[in-house]
Amino acid sequence: MTLEIGTAAPDFTLLNQDGDSVSLSDCKGENVIVYFYPAAATPGCTTQACDFRDNINSLKSAGYTVLGISPDKPGKLKKFQEKEGLNFNLLSDEDSAVQKAYGAFGLKKMYGKEYEGTIRSTLVVDKEGFVSHVFYNVKAKGHIEFLREHLGL
Repeated sequence: MTLEIGTAAPDFTLLNQDGDSVSLSDCKGENVIVYFYPAAATPGCTTQACDFRDNINSLKSAGYTVLGISPDKPGKLKKFQEKEGLNFNLLSDEDSAVQKAYGAFGLKKMYGKEYEGTIRSTLVVDKEGFVSHVFYNVKAKGHIEFLREHLGL
């Protein structure tokens, strides 16, 4: 199941890299970029996270909050955040429930093998809590440039 523009974004509460609870509803009144990535500290995920890191101030000044979600445990997320100097919340979705609710979990192929896992995806939730943009199977490299273009930034 994938989400469509105009649908209410499913609320969630997950632990961040510091073990603190973060809920989507905490961001009510803000535009939120929720991006799903397969695994912290892997090449593609590091490229994507560092792209967000390097552009976080311009995204914030345009009114966007960034939340990164992966199936990693909070401890691994903390190491990833510290190593790469990441300046936004990384959230742990160990059971993949939020990924499934957002359509960011499903069948994937690698080297001819099929398996289920996180589908690199980005959804934007508007100030009222509705999905305003949906991007599934995104590329890690150049993702911010792609988002800027689609968000009119």
